[in-house]
Amino acid sequence: MPQRSANSVIDPGVSTAGDAVMARLRGRQRPLVMGVLNVTPDSFSDGGRFLEPADAIAQAERLRAEGADVIDVGAESTRPYGGAVPVTADEERRRLDAALPAVVALGVPVSIDTMKASVAAWAMQAGATIVNDVWGLQREPAMARVVADHGAPVIIMHNRDAADPAIDIIADVAEFFSRSLEIAWRAGIRHDRIVLDPGIGFGKTPEQSLACIAKLHEFSGFGMPLLVGASRKRFIHAVAPSAPMERLGGSLAAHILAVENGAAMIRAHDVAPTVQALAVAAAIRRAR
Repeated sequence: MPQRSANSVIDPGVSTAGDAVMARLRGRQRPLVMGVLNVTPDSFSDGGRFLEPADAIAQAERLRAEGADVIDVGAESTRPYGGAVPVTADEERRRLDAALPAVVALGVPVSIDTMKASVAAWAMQAGATIVNDVWGLQREPAMARVVADHGAPVIIMHNRDAADPAIDIIADVAEFFSRSLEIAWRAGIRHDRIVLDPGIGFGKTPEQSLACIAKLHEFSGFGMPLLVGASRKRFIHAVAPSAPMERLGGSLAAHILAVENGAAMIRAHDVAPTVQALAVAAAIRRAR
């Protein structure tokens, strides 16, 4: 694997906290739960609710109390079905500036949900420990180097500019992961600091999102922990018509089956019900 450059800036705190999360994922004693915190005005289900720093911090405290293992903070909506307004890196940092350090201070590992390398670097200097890139290192050339230089774990998510019902989505996701892993390898990102996410709802038809959960085990051959974020996604509406805030039941069903099929981490808006559902499902499995 290529070595990091001599001028790499590695924050030991980022590395240590990130290693701890990755060790828990590999240990697979139970699936970890990542709580969603959108510091945005236009996210698809909770846009505007946590834009003010005080509201964001209060929500982070709630996620911690409910059992979140990681808090995923994002300041630019990526709305999987379109309609999001792109923002500059300066605006993204402005939204994060007051809230992110306070969320980090709560003591729960924080991931930064961004597709911008400069925002990822800034957030890690502010205490974030994981980079969650919805374009899997393939949108900004500098992202892989930033991740490598900080020694941080990275979540590589599959994405497409538009859904294509004609493609084999499982093959498409696998090919995307292979390209991303080549980028990661060339940048010097360690194999044991990578999590793969099939990107439920992103560039996919509802049927393709369902297929990614049903066939999640097909990505296990990469040898990396798998993350699934089906929370409140529109594919649930395709099965049972409902507004985003009315999709808790569908979210829980999708996440329980995702864990059955190999997911090591679940990304969810509703942390307490998710933690409870996963614990009960685990107890039933043990009773078999």
